Amino acid sequence: MVEVKGQRILVTGATGFVGQRVCALLESRGAVVVKTSRAPCSEPNMFQVEPLGPNTNWQEALQGCHAVVHLAARVHVMNDESANPLHEFRLANTAGTLQLARQAAQCGVKRLVFVSSIKVNGEAGEFTADSQANPIDPYGISKFEAEQQLFEFSKQSGLEVTVVRPPLVYGPGVRANFLKLLGAVARGIPLPFGAVHNKRSLVFVGNLASAIASCVQHPNAVGRVFLVSDNADVSTAQLVREMANALGRKPNVLPVPPALIETVAALLGKRAAVQRLLGNLTVSPQVLCDELNWSPPFTLQAGMKETVDWYLQQGQLKIA
Repeated sequence: MVEVKGQRILVTGATGFVGQRVCALLESRGAVVVKTSRAPCSEPNMFQVEPLGPNTNWQEALQGCHAVVHLAARVHVMNDESANPLHEFRLANTAGTLQLARQAAQCGVKRLVFVSSIKVNGEAGEFTADSQANPIDPYGISKFEAEQQLFEFSKQSGLEVTVVRPPLVYGPGVRANFLKLLGAVARGIPLPFGAVHNKRSLVFVGNLASAIASCVQHPNAVGRVFLVSDNADVSTAQLVREMANALGRKPNVLPVPPALIETVAALLGKRAAVQRLLGNLTVSPQVLCDELNWSPPFTLQAGMKETVDWYLQQGQLKIA
């Protein structure tokens, strides 16, 4: 374990799904965690900042910090109603990230860990640390441009930069499609994925937090881009079975041909969402494991159990 005890570390996006887990882990290891929020706050070491953008003032929060974990972002949304989504993503994720880096360097911060996205590599495929970037949507493009500008700024300023690209993150607090799928499994709704034999990489939020913590201090992390996952790829059918097992239920999957699923999805205007359930996207964390002597502390089964326990505690469903 890399030592962070006593060090002051700023975490942007600290109140979010991933941010809360990262803060808790760093604090458990003795770090003094500084947190930012857009809402007024009275908590010690919590600072209110403007929305992420090219003019955000981070100076007060950065004072005395040794490192920064940058999680705040304009997140990917399925139906973006902005007139110019790429412009909006660039303002927040690209210009906003570079603004943070500039002010961090001015305040004497040694390292910035930027949490990017596997969308920088693309929407489908088998990705390793050597894979070429191929961002498709505005979110992925803005994240890739942020990475490039950070590494260029690092050369000029000496600020150490590390990039982490996670795939879909799950765990207590997860939202969006993963939560919808979990809810469907919990209710025993028949799902047409029994004949789907794809491969998808996921990362449990506890594993992502562990990888980020390693990147904060490890000397081998400087100037690197790391891909991270649970290192346990699953098909959509297997994912449903893992959810059902954690819920103590029998999985209800029907062997519907994938081509038929795609046809029906296209008629319903859900082609993109279904393609993510049917297609392949795998991420190898091997370089992260080798270079930082890291391994996922949680198995897929342990991560799923913690996620399901949280889900049931929300009172969304009582399992008989």
